[in-house]
Amino acid sequence: MSAEDANKVSENRRRLLQGGVAAAATLAMPAYVRAQSKDPIRIGHLTPMTGFLGPMGEYAVLGARLAVEEVNAAGGVLGRPLELLAEDSVNPQTASTKAQRMVDRDKVFAIVGEISSASGLAISQVTNRAQKLFFQTGCNSNELRGANCSRYMFHLEANNTMYVRTIGQWLLKQGMVKGKRWMAFTADYAFGHDLFQQTKKFMDENGAVFVSNDMIPTDATEFSASMLKIRQQNPDIVISNLAGNQTTNFTKQYHEFGIKVPYAGADMNMTSIWGAGKSAFSGTWPIIWTHQVQAPSAQAFVKRFQERWKKLPENQAVNDYLAIILLAKAMNETKSDDTDTIINYLETTKDLDVLRARPGYFRDWDHQLMFEMYTVQPAPDGGSGPQDFMVTSDPVPGPGESLEIIAPTREENACNFA
Repeated sequence: MSAEDANKVSENRRRLLQGGVAAAATLAMPAYVRAQSKDPIRIGHLTPMTGFLGPMGEYAVLGARLAVEEVNAAGGVLGRPLELLAEDSVNPQTASTKAQRMVDRDKVFAIVGEISSASGLAISQVTNRAQKLFFQTGCNSNELRGANCSRYMFHLEANNTMYVRTIGQWLLKQGMVKGKRWMAFTADYAFGHDLFQQTKKFMDENGAVFVSNDMIPTDATEFSASMLKIRQQNPDIVISNLAGNQTTNFTKQYHEFGIKVPYAGADMNMTSIWGAGKSAFSGTWPIIWTHQVQAPSAQAFVKRFQERWKKLPENQAVNDYLAIILLAKAMNETKSDDTDTIINYLETTKDLDVLRARPGYFRDWDHQLMFEMYTVQPAPDGGSGPQDFMVTSDPVPGPGESLEIIAPTREENACNFA
């Protein structure tokens, strides 16, 4: 080997060693130091944009986009911008495939979204294997917080027990439970089945009389047979365990058929209320949030949303917005992109602004976000505008009551983070 060749080998070795030392030093740096890269932090967003849950999914996308825009305008996360990768989840199989692609190909830091409980479970199985955070924003099933819970999954949507107990408190005050004949109509998929189970449990515990329960296909749009059955059985109250466009169409036809039986439900969204319209909206329903919530942060959000999208926000928009805002807050306050650090922050922080009068918090044992809920019913005077023909109640639970009273206990919904 010539002297020139020897010098080249020596130089190459020196550079290789320097590179190895630099790489080792980078790995030893805290996460917040490594995060000074200006590459975007990618957030996967999966939600139904078509089908019977599509109208809610449209608002979910707007809420998530607004959150990303606001975070980036404020300097991003750890000095890096957020990038939202949004796709239609369609169904559980497609949701699973897209979640896996987001994890493997797109290298997302976390996944946000979903409304279907079955699709939420499919996404959770992907994120759990990959040890990626999943902020589910619309799945109500108790099972996702129980037998199928995951340390990496956080729940911004209320579970079915919370919905049932919220409307149940109102029905008890109205004398519509003990000894009353209940007739139910239920969406025939995971969410509906679980919701009916919780409704039936409440009925049994409080002395209601069960008349019947009809399972309704999720693609059903015509309910004349159901209306005739209500007339024939003449119950004391009709309870809806329906979802998405089902609720809108069922409520419209309830009005068109002139059914006089009191009507209530265990789940409601503003898209269904607006879809039914002023002339057809009826009954009393539990809801997690409306644009009528008077908390200062809620009204500030309503104003920003309206300015950006030229429409009022609804409850699904709030959940997807909050998921991204809370994730960004956790990363910036801990100065970390370490998943375990973020989980610990979310499990221990008890004063999260959740766009309501009282702060919220994630329970550390099932990761359910605890917050005030409400009931909605038609405004007695017809309301003050084309989208304000309903009235939102005072918060449930009330002032001085624990937020936990409407939620399942450990014994009722056991979760074990493996």
